[in-house]
Amino acid sequence: MSSSHAADTLQTPVQYLRGVGPRRAEELAAADVRTVEDLLLTLPYRYEDRARLQPIGDLRPGQVTSVSGAVLSCGLRATRRPGFRIFEMLLQDESGRVRVTFLNQAFLKDVFKAQQRVVLHGKVDRRPTGGLQITNPDYEIVSDEHDRDNDGGGLIHSGRIVPVYEKIASLTPKSLRRVVHDALQRLPAKVEDSLPDTVRRELDVPSRRQAFADAHFPPPGTSVEALNQFRTPAQQGLIFEEFFFFQLGLLLRRREADTGVKPRRIVVDARIRQAARDILPFRLTGDQRNALRQIVDDLRSPRAMNRLLQGDVGSGKTIVALLAALVAMENGLQVAFMSPTEILAEQHYANVARVLSRSRFATTLLTGTLPAKTRREVGSRVANGAARLVVGTHALVQGEVRFRDLGLAIIDEQHRFGVVQRATLRDKGLDPDVLVMTATPIPRTLALTAYGDLDVSEIRERLPGREPVKTTVLSESRRARAHDAIRAELRAGRQAFVVYPLVEESEKLDLRAATQMAAELQAGVFRDARVGLVHGRVPTAERERTMTAFAAGTIDVLVATTVIEVGIDVANATIMVIEQAERFGLAQLHQLRGRVGRGATRSHCVLIHASRLSDAARARLRALADTTDGFEIAERDLELRGPGDFFGTRQSGVPLFRVGDLLRDHRLMEEARRTAAAWLAGPDATEPRLAPVRRTWARRFGLAGVA
Repeated sequence: MSSSHAADTLQTPVQYLRGVGPRRAEELAAADVRTVEDLLLTLPYRYEDRARLQPIGDLRPGQVTSVSGAVLSCGLRATRRPGFRIFEMLLQDESGRVRVTFLNQAFLKDVFKAQQRVVLHGKVDRRPTGGLQITNPDYEIVSDEHDRDNDGGGLIHSGRIVPVYEKIASLTPKSLRRVVHDALQRLPAKVEDSLPDTVRRELDVPSRRQAFADAHFPPPGTSVEALNQFRTPAQQGLIFEEFFFFQLGLLLRRREADTGVKPRRIVVDARIRQAARDILPFRLTGDQRNALRQIVDDLRSPRAMNRLLQGDVGSGKTIVALLAALVAMENGLQVAFMSPTEILAEQHYANVARVLSRSRFATTLLTGTLPAKTRREVGSRVANGAARLVVGTHALVQGEVRFRDLGLAIIDEQHRFGVVQRATLRDKGLDPDVLVMTATPIPRTLALTAYGDLDVSEIRERLPGREPVKTTVLSESRRARAHDAIRAELRAGRQAFVVYPLVEESEKLDLRAATQMAAELQAGVFRDARVGLVHGRVPTAERERTMTAFAAGTIDVLVATTVIEVGIDVANATIMVIEQAERFGLAQLHQLRGRVGRGATRSHCVLIHASRLSDAARARLRALADTTDGFEIAERDLELRGPGDFFGTRQSGVPLFRVGDLLRDHRLMEEARRTAAAWLAGPDATEPRLAPVRRTWARRFGLAGVA
């Protein structure tokens, strides 16, 4: 059969498979399964060994097992609940009999009849009236050809190693098993291998056709343990294939970016070095110097910079970025400093303006809340080049804003923007150097995916004079201890944060709780202190006054939501109490904790949680108490939450792989990157071989396309 026919079969809509139809096809499409290929790349999430049939006479309560026998009798039994009926059968083999019950499945009266031979798989329980029963088992009628494998000689639901799929809407694991079985039967004997022949031979992975068959219906003798660890050759081959093409796409995108030549040349001379020294508020750490050297080398390169600067909270990333901005401005170029939210943009503006006040360049703020007249004036100054460094949100490079000569774009908290938005800079024809920053260190596994097209610089050293923050976990019943700790810090002339959660689903309730608690704290335990309140719904001017007052020391206790997660730098704030800490993610807790410990005084963070905690919440709080290393916390967060949740959603730029798992298969991802790079540099990487990658990469992974 031709490879084109195989390709056509793989692209057949799932609607035309037996047992699907239009309605179920819509349900599968909602799970991103639209074609036969999509379906075959949706692997079982576990496997069960149902190959061994147990004699009925040997059954024991609590077992999950498979049995085979003949139906002696069967029928429906009414119950006291209106409309609720039980289908019962009596099954017999040479060793004994067992009763089988199906709850509220009256349709089975048309499926089973006496003398049929059936195979069942389910849990054995004691009957209230004595004896044993199997309730709601998977079942197969031995004579049903529809439930036999390709050669007609074996069953697909039992009597073998059985694949178990995640339920998709109305499609149960059993119905999905049938649909996948039908899809495999439709495949021709040979399916075109998407991996290059040289790569497949080198790795010794099975053909794609064989991998599909063995990953869904493993042959006898396959290790069930290896299957459930996704370590069989078939599974590994399909995972590697997915990772290989993902990495190939990233490398192609990187290669396209590297071929362009910037329309400007940046130099660094003695005058610029002195200008940088003039604005430095402190001596750079070794990590800061290394990162700055890498960034400046990129600025001087003829190719546009695409670099990620990641460092822990308080590690000094912003000053490194500002020194890079100064180099660009001293070369006559404009700089855009983009933040994910307006409040963070405002905070950055204040900090940047303070540092650059020792230079000859002024800082400009451009946000949506500025009066229309002011926005027009600022926009005009940006367009004519008078504004050299502009701080704002991502709208700086969208809409009506036009730069005269944008040379450097600095994007803060990059994970909140995503890969697609990063590509809009080049799409608008601006082609600036791009430096993205994050204070949420990214595990290496994710850096190879979400940021695989970027060079990476890291700042791991703590700034001199800053001690680790001591973190304590307390139940809400011990809240008074946290308040005592705050009072002790206030008596010593220092300040405190009290943080409340703010989640979208209960935003109004959360804001009301924070507002009410601020009033209660002022009237109660902190009646002798000055308590302020800030959250995202507070008008900008009022919020700014409150933040300024806290920074100036005229507010002692700041009650806040997560608006203070980044950008607040008050060295005199030495204690933070986080209420309902179990509702926060681990990375977010670490970010919040980073608002204290910014001076030379030992600081504290107290996590207050509900009296009853889930295991996952307990693990998050324990992880935060165990370490202050953001890179270690990032790895723990990835382990606890998984890659799909690390940044939030697909739009964050982390692709959701269909076959592979970033945690489980991280070594395969690294191998795929090495292999893709070697293949792309070799003689086989011709345009005909690359064309399918260019066509499908963006659709498959939901990211910006390969140019």
